[in-house]
Amino acid sequence: MHPFLSGLRAALPAAGFWEAPAVVAVSGGADSMALLHGLVRLAPTGARLVVAHACHDLRPCANEDQRFVVTVAARLGLECEARNLAVRADPEGLGEGVEARARRLRYEFLATVARERGARHVVVGHTADDQAETVLHRILRGTGINGLAGMRRARSLDDGVALVRPLLGLRRDLGRGFLAAEAETWREDPTNDDPAYARNFLRHELLARAERGPYPGATAALVRLAEQAAGSAASLTSAAEHLLDAHSRRLADGRLVLDASAVAGLDRQLLGHLVAALWSREGWPRRDMTARHHEAVTELIVAAGRGDHPTTAAIDLPGGMRAATSSARLVEFSREARPSSTQ
Repeated sequence: MHPFLSGLRAALPAAGFWEAPAVVAVSGGADSMALLHGLVRLAPTGARLVVAHACHDLRPCANEDQRFVVTVAARLGLECEARNLAVRADPEGLGEGVEARARRLRYEFLATVARERGARHVVVGHTADDQAETVLHRILRGTGINGLAGMRRARSLDDGVALVRPLLGLRRDLGRGFLAAEAETWREDPTNDDPAYARNFLRHELLARAERGPYPGATAALVRLAEQAAGSAASLTSAAEHLLDAHSRRLADGRLVLDASAVAGLDRQLLGHLVAALWSREGWPRRDMTARHHEAVTELIVAAGRGDHPTTAAIDLPGGMRAATSSARLVEFSREARPSSTQ
């Protein structure tokens, strides 16, 4: 068995994965095509795979990518759901950048396909190289332990649906080698070589040069760092969630109120995890939340909890979020209502 197939099989959920349909996110690139062909090879008789392709309106070749994916799915005898996502014209994208909006729409689409097909798992093709790039990006951008943990191998995507990343421990070249051995092709995104994009700069200018030079194990080291950070972050997040359960409440109008007086004296690292856990629990936009934003919210909570008069009594945050001090040493969190679509 090819090492790629062995690694993929070992990383799939141990129980129940093949018992229900699985949605495979396929862009047409090498990673997702290797994932698709690997799952087809490993699937037991009667297993049901559904190909899902999100066609973004961001690249001239997007329609060609879609045709390629649809054709491959048909050749493999698989169901395929392809959908055009109007990223640039999306009226729901309040306060989001283009990349964040594309990601949100893509995962909403994948969740919809999973619900429609009765799937329990959505499988995506992020690799160890993607994990290393993510961790390095977050380090340079400014992050805490949660950010160092990188992408999780599995997380909830929707009620009863898990998003899984079985390639997260496998290098990108291993998947390409598998495709070559299977005589299968893929689509190349020409923008992947443009160093103007942050991830491409990290991939080609930093990580690739580091591994060719004095740090041949750079990618593996960053992946190990992510695994270690994930363990530490999980412990802190568990403590933060207990604190949120005890000291926060939701108002009838949807605002969330935190009793700042009860948490202001916490260790700053734990308080920072409380803020991160709050954003995660509520499903608030996190991708554009920088370390500066987290620090500003933390300072607001500390000032309110101590009864100080903060220099800034309200903070506008990415995704239409707002944090504001209230009476009785409280901090209120609210999100600006999104305009309803006219379509």
